[in-house]
Amino acid sequence: MQIFVENFTVNKRFPLTISRGTTAQTTNVWVRVEHDGIEGWGEASPFGVGNHRQSTEIITSALHAIAPMLPFSPFERQEVEMVLTGSSLPSAALAALDVAMHDWLGKFVGLPLWKLWGLDRHAIAPTSVTIGINSPDGARVRVKDWLEYTDVQIFKVKLGSPEGIAADQAMLMAVQEETGSRDLYVDANGGWCLADAMYMCHWLADHGVKYVEQPLARGQEKSLSQLTARSPMPIFVDESCFNSLDIPTLANCVDGINIKLMKSGGLTEAIRMVHTARACGLQVMFGCYSDSALSNTAAAHLSPLADYLDLDSHLNLTDDPFSGALVKEGRVIPNDLPGLGVQRSAVSS
Repeated sequence: MQIFVENFTVNKRFPLTISRGTTAQTTNVWVRVEHDGIEGWGEASPFGVGNHRQSTEIITSALHAIAPMLPFSPFERQEVEMVLTGSSLPSAALAALDVAMHDWLGKFVGLPLWKLWGLDRHAIAPTSVTIGINSPDGARVRVKDWLEYTDVQIFKVKLGSPEGIAADQAMLMAVQEETGSRDLYVDANGGWCLADAMYMCHWLADHGVKYVEQPLARGQEKSLSQLTARSPMPIFVDESCFNSLDIPTLANCVDGINIKLMKSGGLTEAIRMVHTARACGLQVMFGCYSDSALSNTAAAHLSPLADYLDLDSHLNLTDDPFSGALVKEGRVIPNDLPGLGVQRSAVSS
């Protein structure tokens, strides 16, 4: 198979601020796998967690280096995985190749991935949309923007403000006033200390928040079990969980995990993570970074297996070069086209 690598830049309609900083633009990587006249598409988007950084340059360089080492067809997945596993390829680069080969297979057999896997699109939960760290007035405006733009059922609020938990509380209350009866989730992105997390979990539960994601920073996993035991709401981890190997050690510390294709290394490992998490009694969420419709559509095909979804990054792009899954009643639903069902969008033509 031939592998083609091309960068593309996407811009956010509204810059997103979390506890670690603000993102307004990213340069992602489009990977095309060609074999027997069929192309499969995948995407890698850069991300960073603590000292772990996968930049566009690192991802692109790794893909160019690995391409000559893959003289296989997309059917030879076991051999491909052995090469990739032994290559120390960044997980985002793995994700792009893995998704592209899944897309190729679906196109080859003429079936969308959700149907190939025997999944039920009616089981797809609504996706949350994200409100980044902001002033109370800024958060109100952002809620109104989302409500005008698409059918929103759930909001995820980013907390962990550098200004402290009083700022978090003021922002959350402003969001709640604007969203009415809609469900609220909270993601602190590791922005709290243990004492603040303990206090905030009880305060947020009193305000009707459904769960808290990554309250403590990656590296503080030993404190998670203490927090989870005392929290009145479920605790999920994101930055603390990259792939299935991380799950058993977290099983007695949290209530659920956030699976992202860029962390896991693609759909193959995401499926392993779902089954590992279920075997450990954990709930499952799918999330995203600054992914386009290409990656979020790939995750949407697998999303009937998830309890919660946060696949909104492509909805905040002004220039997404791809189109695929559609938003219906707040749900990101893959279509009936073979493979991913992703095409170039009008903005890219």
